Amino acid sequence: MANATEQHPRPNPDELLARVQADEARLARGKLKIFLGYAAGVGKTYAMLESARARQAEHVDVVIGYVETHQRAETEALIAGLEIIPRQKIEYRNQVFTEMDVDAIVSRKPQLALVDELAHTNVPGSRHPKRYMDVLDLLADGIDVYTTLNIQHLESLNDVVAQITGVTIRETIPDSLIDEASEIELIDLAPDELLQRLKEGKVYVPDQAARAIEQFFRKGNLTALREIAMRRTADRVDDQMRAYMETRAIVGPWPAKERLLVCVSPGALSERLIRTARRLADELDAEWFALYVETPSHSELPNKQRGRIEHMLHLAEQLGGKTMMISNIDVVATIVKFARTHNITKIIAGKPVRARWIELVRGSVVDQIIRSSGEIDVYVISGESESTTVIEQRDWRPHRPLRRYLWALVLVAAATIFSLPAHGILDPTNLVMLYLLAVVASATYLGRGPSIVTAILGVLALDFFFVPPSFTFSVADTQYILTFVGLLIVGLVISALTVRVREEADTAQRRESETAELYEFTRDLAGTSGIEDIMRAVITHLSQTLSRDIAILLPEGETLKPRALTPSFALDENQFAVAMWAYEHDQPAGRGTDTLPAAPIHCLPLKTSRGVIGVLGVKPANPASYLTQRQRRLLESFANQAALAIERAELTEQARQNQLLQAAEKLQTTLLNSISHDLRTPLVSITGALTSLQDDDVELDNLTRKNLIDMAAGEAERLNHLVGNLLDMTRVEAGAIHVTQEPCDVQDVIGSALDQLGPLLKNRTVNVQIPNALPLVPMDFVLMVQVLVNLFDNAIKYSSVDSPMEISARLIDSQLEIAVADRGVGIPSEDLARVFDKFYRVQRPGGVIGTGLGLAICKGIMEAHHGTIRAENRQGGGTIITLTLPLKENKTA
Repeated sequence: MANATEQHPRPNPDELLARVQADEARLARGKLKIFLGYAAGVGKTYAMLESARARQAEHVDVVIGYVETHQRAETEALIAGLEIIPRQKIEYRNQVFTEMDVDAIVSRKPQLALVDELAHTNVPGSRHPKRYMDVLDLLADGIDVYTTLNIQHLESLNDVVAQITGVTIRETIPDSLIDEASEIELIDLAPDELLQRLKEGKVYVPDQAARAIEQFFRKGNLTALREIAMRRTADRVDDQMRAYMETRAIVGPWPAKERLLVCVSPGALSERLIRTARRLADELDAEWFALYVETPSHSELPNKQRGRIEHMLHLAEQLGGKTMMISNIDVVATIVKFARTHNITKIIAGKPVRARWIELVRGSVVDQIIRSSGEIDVYVISGESESTTVIEQRDWRPHRPLRRYLWALVLVAAATIFSLPAHGILDPTNLVMLYLLAVVASATYLGRGPSIVTAILGVLALDFFFVPPSFTFSVADTQYILTFVGLLIVGLVISALTVRVREEADTAQRRESETAELYEFTRDLAGTSGIEDIMRAVITHLSQTLSRDIAILLPEGETLKPRALTPSFALDENQFAVAMWAYEHDQPAGRGTDTLPAAPIHCLPLKTSRGVIGVLGVKPANPASYLTQRQRRLLESFANQAALAIERAELTEQARQNQLLQAAEKLQTTLLNSISHDLRTPLVSITGALTSLQDDDVELDNLTRKNLIDMAAGEAERLNHLVGNLLDMTRVEAGAIHVTQEPCDVQDVIGSALDQLGPLLKNRTVNVQIPNALPLVPMDFVLMVQVLVNLFDNAIKYSSVDSPMEISARLIDSQLEIAVADRGVGIPSEDLARVFDKFYRVQRPGGVIGTGLGLAICKGIMEAHHGTIRAENRQGGGTIITLTLPLKENKTA
């Protein structure tokens, strides 16, 4: 069994799961088939149309999105019978061009779309700058695509093709399209036959044939391109075979995964390094990274070189690599540390092109990487010196304007002037310290170049003014030569170290600034809860940090709605369309991207674990200003934090709404359970009494009739009281109680309450204790009478007929206190705090019928008066309900 297990190892579960998930995701997308050739004229379009007609015969819905026939009759004959989607007309520079209409194809929703010339560049004003991006949109909408491609248009082979043919191909596509393809069909034709077709005018029109043969269509070129196409197709087939074997646990030589790192610099050689890394990654089936180490000198590079770095990183992303930009003063240590941290097995670097003496003086980055790499392999790629000169001279030329060097001269002159009084007292060797101090000051405030000039001028000044013979550059004592050399070397070392410390401080300060910006932003977000406050914080911080107009758009139904904008930002229809595309496709769009790049706005989807919850729009005030790599990273960080904060606010609001809904449902259930019996009981009594009175077959004497009428009237009054309580509770809940405070006599309020309860109190003893000197108290007379009626009604229900009730009033500080007391059953101590809740009733065997609303209504009325209500148990049994009212009228009541 052990041998069998070794011969048939199980596939890695994680890799198997990843493949299954990738297959599931692929099923939701359309399938891409590429008809691959090595040059124009081999028959790619013809083969694509033949295959499409075969699919149409199988009842597959086929449309032509874009096919170029080059006016060849045999190709045009194959188009007959296939539906053609009308092309989109675009005006550019007073001319009208036609491009594939992606929206029309998506609306038509065919099963298969034919798209010729995958590497074509679209006319400016199109949705995407490249046709392959349009194809990706079709695939994302679940539409299968047949397309044609020549091998020289692959981005990773661009430099190889240029080296073979001498022609640089401008229209390229990322190699990831080849990886995306579910099928690649190689369309092959012998070079001799292709050249014959070219002579016969079957490739281009005859007047272009001669130039095409001269520049590109040479037999040697075609043979080399043919071999490359065959090799690339074979590699693709091999990848599919190995994936099939791995998923089915078929024994094979599975090598350990390689991980590559390519080092990017501002030099032109970086482009070749990236393409080499992509090809090597394909051969090794390896993951690869592109790393640029941002030193303090990066901010002093010309805009052209900084733009080249961003272009190189973008190229690496297009070719399927992961890009990183790390700020550090030590390039080599950063590269090696990154390689070890990320388990890199191979480092790809460019061959130095500087003069050897410069390498000896300043050192070689490549040599240092090789010495520090340890077990990591280092690949050194060469390039042509005229096109690959690495710009590393910035330390020797950024110190402009000229006044910095003039200040260096002033420092040397100041050191000389301060040394003159000490001359004759101190030995000249001791005056060296003043010149070293000038070197330190120059390195700290003026930079590297002026500090070197200060060191040299300091040596010359010391020799000229203070070393005998004075005022000449000759030296009488040769021992001073050692002093000069020491001063120069120490000055240069101090200059280098000081400048390095300054650069490290600048780097740390820049990092601290970014961290502080993120910290302040995160802190402000953490301190806000409402979504409006969150968006206001996002707008404020981003507009200040990036110096750009900001817009936040959130979904509302099937579209987006601008929810927050900087005051100067006017979102027009075109910009809104860019935001909608970014939202629907979950990808950045607009300025600085490959989707709608002509738009003035850059749109970034706000993504969380739940999906896209909105779009963040950024628009520069200056149309020529683009986001730098650092600003892009900062923007993405801000966007991620903003998305999480907005999601948190939305979830909080949803939770609040759910709580309200649950409370409403609970209230509804409690209401129905509580009043169903209370409503039914009086209605049954009233119905029974009226039915008896209405029945002519039943003879009733006058007394019985009176009793029935009195009972029906009493139950009707009880029902009216119940409905009144429900209406009052609704007003309390809605905050619709309007309190009209007027000075009132407490005796009148209590008297009115007792009058309303007259029939219920006819057999009860009520003790009233009210001081004669009570002042008038501001209150709503009607509402306070209702409170006392509810309290007395509650006391009557829960006390025996022969037990007395008491009501008292007194002044305590600046408040009036009214207490209603009984000698009833009392309230359990654990229920004292809950008796004022809606529908809450103390559970007792054979309890009194009621809705549990009376005390809740009293609490609402007292709170509307800015007063209080509380319940206590009396000594000896019974309950005391105490009311407090402020003696001064509250204007907000």
